[in-house]
Amino acid sequence: QVQLVESGGGLVQAGGSLRLSCAASGIIFSIPTMRWYRQGPGKQRELVAGITSGGITNYADSVKGRFTISRDGAKNAVYLQMNSLEPEDTAVYYCNANVISTMGRWLDAWGQGTLVTVSS
Repeated sequence: QVQLVESGGGLVQAGGSLRLSCAASGIIFSIPTMRWYRQGPGKQRELVAGITSGGITNYADSVKGRFTISRDGAKNAVYLQMNSLEPEDTAVYYCNANVISTMGRWLDAWGQGTLVTVSS
């Protein structure tokens, strides 16, 4: 199958920055799209940002201009650079990948989540 491993979460003061990383491994032929989601306390999971294999990106309105998503195709990795962090950004951040396996199957893979806490 496919595994996603995230890293980079932690505690930061408001106005600070963090960089999240996510690496995919397993029976991967290609990864058309990679995304970051988050789920704050008492909130539903929401899409933060996405990026295609061609580099097309999209962002939630709440993070535009502050967060940047990027990926390294050779490493099957996706990154989320988060600047000007606000307490409202506090959440568990999840990596998601739409994967085409080596057997030609479409798989939807999720990471275990990494906690980001922004103090005021």
